[in-house]
Amino acid sequence: MNNLEQITKYFPFWVIICSIFSLYNPDLFIWFSGDLITYGLAGIMLGMGLTLKVGDFKEVLRSPLWLLIGLVLQFTIMPFFGWLLGVLFNLPTYFAVGLILVSCCPGGTASNVIVYLAKANVALSVAMTTCSTIFAIFLTPILTAFLSGSYLDVDAWGLFFSTLRVVLLPVGIGLSLNLLSPKLTNIIKPFSPPIAVILITLIVASIIGQGKDIILSSGLGLIFSIMILHLLGFIIGFLFSYILTKNKIISKTISIEVGMQNSGLGVVLARENFINPATAIPSAISSLVHSIYGSIFVSIFKNK
Repeated sequence: MNNLEQITKYFPFWVIICSIFSLYNPDLFIWFSGDLITYGLAGIMLGMGLTLKVGDFKEVLRSPLWLLIGLVLQFTIMPFFGWLLGVLFNLPTYFAVGLILVSCCPGGTASNVIVYLAKANVALSVAMTTCSTIFAIFLTPILTAFLSGSYLDVDAWGLFFSTLRVVLLPVGIGLSLNLLSPKLTNIIKPFSPPIAVILITLIVASIIGQGKDIILSSGLGLIFSIMILHLLGFIIGFLFSYILTKNKIISKTISIEVGMQNSGLGVVLARENFINPATAIPSAISSLVHSIYGSIFVSIFKNK
């Protein structure tokens, strides 16, 4: 295994250790802030686009039920529990809206890494991430605005245009490069996963460092709500998909996709569309939590 693969394989470790360091000494990571976070997410999305081919979409069409199950679970149970847990734990408005926002986000590239390590269906994972990302351009703003209505008015159009800019544009550029210049893309592609891991780690550690005081004073309610949200995503994602498909490999893949959100997107959307910077903190903690869960589920799934 080369160094690039080592970086990718141990991404939950990097996220956890850098987040701990950031809580201890925020100055180590808060330099990665402002537009750097937006550009970092765009880089992750560009890398995902570089991995896509027209053939990937043809593969999806052969088993549309698998994809449909995953997408329905992604944009129903996660947003619902994101809203419900905010109510049950009586979270402050900025945390409750941040939790709803991240629960309405699509799957992220981190889930593809976990699916690969768990020896599940990588092609389906990439297809689900891609399709949920495309649907998120419309569904994330709509669902966030609808579910946050009891807390405050949310600018759904602002969320829509932010999602369009930081998701569709870089993914589209990556896909176009893959089609127009496959030789160049093949040179770049091996570097995409480790760069994504580095960028995700920097984004999460930066937001946690910036929100250190709020996180440490927020009590356990926020932490528990995020832990429960992702745990339910993994468990319900597996159970529902297994009942419908009777296929353990597919069910594992869908479970991981549903349980892991694109928390980096949640951070960027929160920063660009909400005045209170604390709204981004649930997304940062979310990335930390689902990375830990992901590494645990790799061990469970690989041994079953």
